[in-house]
Amino acid sequence: MVDGIWRGFASDNYAGIHPEILDAMSKINDGHQVAYGDDIYTEQLSGVIKKQFGNSAEAFPVFNGTGANVITLQAMCKPWEAVVCATSAHINVDEGGAPEKVAGIKLLQVETPDGKLTPELVDKQAWGFGNEHRAQPKVVSITNSTEYGTVYTVDEVKALADHAHSLGMYIHLDGARISNAAASLGTSLRAFTTDAGVDAVSLGGTKNGAMGAEAAVIMNPDLVPAMKYVRKSGMQLASKMRFISIQLVAMFESDLWLKNAQHSNAMAQELYQGIKDIPGVEVQAPQANALFPILPAASIEPLQNVAKFYVWDHMINQVRWMCSWDTTQADVDSFVAAVKRELSN
Repeated sequence: MVDGIWRGFASDNYAGIHPEILDAMSKINDGHQVAYGDDIYTEQLSGVIKKQFGNSAEAFPVFNGTGANVITLQAMCKPWEAVVCATSAHINVDEGGAPEKVAGIKLLQVETPDGKLTPELVDKQAWGFGNEHRAQPKVVSITNSTEYGTVYTVDEVKALADHAHSLGMYIHLDGARISNAAASLGTSLRAFTTDAGVDAVSLGGTKNGAMGAEAAVIMNPDLVPAMKYVRKSGMQLASKMRFISIQLVAMFESDLWLKNAQHSNAMAQELYQGIKDIPGVEVQAPQANALFPILPAASIEPLQNVAKFYVWDHMINQVRWMCSWDTTQADVDSFVAAVKRELSN
């Protein structure tokens, strides 16, 4: 640590703001703009989102990912309807019950081996249609990249969307790390969302270099009318929205979103190459920007003193190492050396 500056592998949320995004925010700070989204920069964002996701896409900027998920699912569900998701899904595990508390949505969980749903797994909860005693399944929610760092392919998303639609259900994609998924797949954002049949996306920016900017992106026009009301009642309508919108403009108008994600993914690969052959480490190759190694229990705390990271599953001593847009090769090399030293003991 130098003058309070330190680096770690705990979360891509720990990273700072990309200089291009800070610069974009500074440049629009002069003068006045109409509040609550009627500004020229939010209008500009609308065009950017249509370019990335297609002409049917409508963007609703919000403060955070939990808000994007909750209000989008609220717009997709009536009070008696439910969302099918992986047990590991962020909406189920890491949002403090917000979908249930704020939106009143029942989550129907499905155990998965890798964080990914399949049509067959969806069917474990997508039943009881017309049964008044059961919350009615209405949405399939997936995450790309997932909480396990795995990535749905275009064909996998399309199969889920086709299956959901055949059941009269919508499909929602939690895209907190959507840029990392696209970088991993080598595709456009549109390829595994709009073109694959996804109805709505929670578009992430914060984990990829924004200060704090997310958006609900709606492709299905039937869902658009409800969005401005659920966004306001869900406390996600920013008065000075221009400062959220310009972050997403700066990220998605150019290829900054892709460069940042490619870099964090590449650093995860470098970290994997550095530790995969160390005796005592069990780890699979990353698909995006996260690794989930299993370590000897005694090594975890000493390594956390070298670089912050989280224990993922304490029952098997599995940890999570997350790379960020600003992770450097020196960060990786230094940590790999620390792992080698610790495990040699």
